[in-house]
Amino acid sequence: MTTNQILSTEYSENFDTLRKNRMEVSFHKYGPIRINYGEKLVSAISNLEKRLELYKQTGNIEYLADVANFAMVEFMYPQHPEAHFNNMSESPGLGGMTYREIENF
Repeated sequence: MTTNQILSTEYSENFDTLRKNRMEVSFHKYGPIRINYGEKLVSAISNLEKRLELYKQTGNIEYLADVANFAMVEFMYPQHPEAHFNNMSESPGLGGMTYREIENF
């Protein structure tokens, strides 16, 4: 399969559009992330966790766009004391039995 064929079912451009729209609104509402998060005025992880809990409580998928944005902000301006990128050769895996596991069973 080509990349475009795979991404036609495995990726959401609409999700990206929603995320980008929220980042633009947040810029006007709260100011630049390079200051808010780069100068550690605000915690992206705390906000991510709060939005994830709100999604679990309400089912409102708008919160998932926020979760993704806060993950991106932490990626851009990490506050974790040991933040680093190490290309993992082994994934922690997925919960449940996946399509490939069933196929190979």
